[in-house]
Amino acid sequence: MNDTFVADENAAITLDLTGLKCPLPVLKARRQIGQMTPGSTLVVTADDPAAPLDFDHFCTTNGHVLAGNDAAGNLFTFTIIVGAPD
Repeated sequence: MNDTFVADENAAITLDLTGLKCPLPVLKARRQIGQMTPGSTLVVTADDPAAPLDFDHFCTTNGHVLAGNDAAGNLFTFTIIVGAPD
């Protein structure tokens, strides 16, 4: 598990959550999103097999946009556009 935060030149935040199992990837992403402004981008990498369903449900129920959901082997990359806070 790396659990690292990296800002890129486009102000996107990258969160490496490999090695964590459900529900930790979504919980850590939720914590990071709580510190971000609406419209900003969070890119999450995870290797938990449940992550695709978990992040889809998380975004749908919390007003975020799952702009990307890519898989390369057992590694998943999710691009989330932060929605307005509740």
